[in-house]
Amino acid sequence: MLDSGPIRIGTRGSPLALAQAEETRKRLIAAHPSLGEPGRLEIVPITTSGDKDQKRRLSEIGGKGLFTKELEQALADRRIDVAVHSMKDVETWLDEQFTIAAILPREDPRDVFLGREVDRLADLPPGSVVGTASLRRQAQVLHRRPDLEVKLFRGNVHTRLRKLEAGEADATLLALAGLKRSGLEHIACSILEPSEMLPAVAQGAIGLECRREDESLLELFQAVNDPESAITVAAERAMLAALDGSCRTPIGGLARLEGGELTLRALLARPDGSAIWETERRGRPEDAVALGTDAGAQLRREAEQELFE
Repeated sequence: MLDSGPIRIGTRGSPLALAQAEETRKRLIAAHPSLGEPGRLEIVPITTSGDKDQKRRLSEIGGKGLFTKELEQALADRRIDVAVHSMKDVETWLDEQFTIAAILPREDPRDVFLGREVDRLADLPPGSVVGTASLRRQAQVLHRRPDLEVKLFRGNVHTRLRKLEAGEADATLLALAGLKRSGLEHIACSILEPSEMLPAVAQGAIGLECRREDESLLELFQAVNDPESAITVAAERAMLAALDGSCRTPIGGLARLEGGELTLRALLARPDGSAIWETERRGRPEDAVALGTDAGAQLRREAEQELFE
């Protein structure tokens, strides 16, 4: 454990990101009570490129790494000691100087539907507008409902809610985990089961990224690592890596541990929803990475190569 100076927890400055940093702080104090002493833990908000540009899709301005690169630079510069991320925003491959030291207990990974006039995606009238910035959500919505229109919706939870209330769309989709952590789960009209909307890889999971050389911190953070969450995230991210996945390609994945067996569902789609490829794997938890890699390799073989160009 560090003997001098505070442990600086870097985070994006959005309300949800700050809530996740606060959850991290509370879990660290519960695991190491001495960290509750004044000045031991400091939360450092950092504005990222993904927060600055709210008008274009992430795929158009550099990918989901836009939510993490400034935090990683702060790690490299030693302005912070740990970066708290939504794991769904973390790039598929980390710089070799960094590592994910812990995955906190995962929140519910499902998506929710919010509509102005109806409570379910299936009930939207033809021609209705669904607002989302996610190609994954767009592809699955249009695959099920090609009679709908999808419109770009960027911003944090509160920004998207204001846009919905202002009539910029008839409905939107959000992560249930984000609503729960923001104390807003009551606003969800309905929860979308994975059979209807497969979540993003690692959705609902919070990861703690550190410098690989900081062995004392890596040991410290192991106390808040949730093994089950780490296994499911590892399987999903292995699938993503096999697909060379980025936010430019609609990819969904969800792993679950039940009765000692790991189940992984994986999906790849055209952005317009006109084609979807899916697969499933079952196996031992210790084979999480191999199962994910195999699932991703199958989807890559079966899908059109133009998706990867």
